[in-house]
Amino acid sequence: MCQDKVAQNKVAEIFPLVDADGKVTGKATRAECHSGSKLLHPVVHLHCFDAQGRLYLQRRAAHKDTYPGLWDASVGGHVDYGEEVEAALLREAQEELGLRNVCPDFLFRHIYESEVERELVYVYRATLSSPPRPDGDEVSEGRFWSVAEVLASLGKGILTPSFEGEIHRVLKNSEQ
Repeated sequence: MCQDKVAQNKVAEIFPLVDADGKVTGKATRAECHSGSKLLHPVVHLHCFDAQGRLYLQRRAAHKDTYPGLWDASVGGHVDYGEEVEAALLREAQEELGLRNVCPDFLFRHIYESEVERELVYVYRATLSSPPRPDGDEVSEGRFWSVAEVLASLGKGILTPSFEGEIHRVLKNSEQ
């Protein structure tokens, strides 16, 4: 019964459609956005580092509709229709990793396109002072990776393509 309600809520999710500058131009369902329509919709990514400079990655749950079981950014999620980008980031950080009072820094935004979707990705970083507590529904597991481990895993089918497409830029922006 509870799983049915979760599935119904996922189908009913409404995302804003945006232009390349992030201006809302309309709205569509999650299913429409992930159908191959290439409707541009906003998402947030948060890359969480610890004091030693290691990056926390989450393994996507097996039931996710895109890239199940692959390692990804610390936090990632869609912006809901009518929701501000930073509010979505903080909501996702709490839902996925139990993070409260996180103070993310905006790094950059870019367009990511796969076979089934096109996203305007808002990329942030934060340094954590306490370990995250991953949610078992959204995230199957998580751990801190050294930068060397992350770089050695590129191109091996372990990491999501969207993560691989932005990690060099995240690391470059994190050095400053």
